[in-house]
Formats: sequence, C-alpha cells, structure tokens
Amino acid sequence: MLYFFITFGVFSLVIFAMAIGYIVQRKSISGSCGGLGSIGVEKACDCPDPCDNRKKKMAKEEARRKMLEENRII
Repeated sequence: MLYFFITFGVFSLVIFAMAIGYIVQRKSISGSCGGLGSIGVEKACDCPDPCDNRKKKMAKEEARRKMLEENRII
C-alpha cells in the first residue's frame, strides 16, 4: 500500500507542476515533432490514388452528405 501512496504522490506532483506551467505560460500542450505536416506529408496515406476501400468509404460519406442536405428541415 505504501508503493501506491508514493506513486500517487509522484503523479500528483507532476500534474501539479504541469498545471503551474500552463498557468504561467498560457500555452497549450502540443506535440514535439509537429506531426506529418512538418515533413511534407499532407495526409496519412501519401498515395496519389486512394485504394478501393477508401473510395467506397468516400462515396458512402458523399451519399450520406447529399441525403442529409436534401432532407434538411431548416
């Protein structure tokens, strides 16, 4: 049980320190590498043509969007 309290205390101190850092800097937490955009990749799959499964999914999303647009009440 002692290990639990020590671990809980350490995590609490880390969270408290992060909160103080946020309050002082007013800067949101962000990744360090910048993601795929920083290396020039515009999308997760950087292929010129989407695969068949992706094309089906895109067609399904487009059909759903059209249906919602046509049946819009307001």
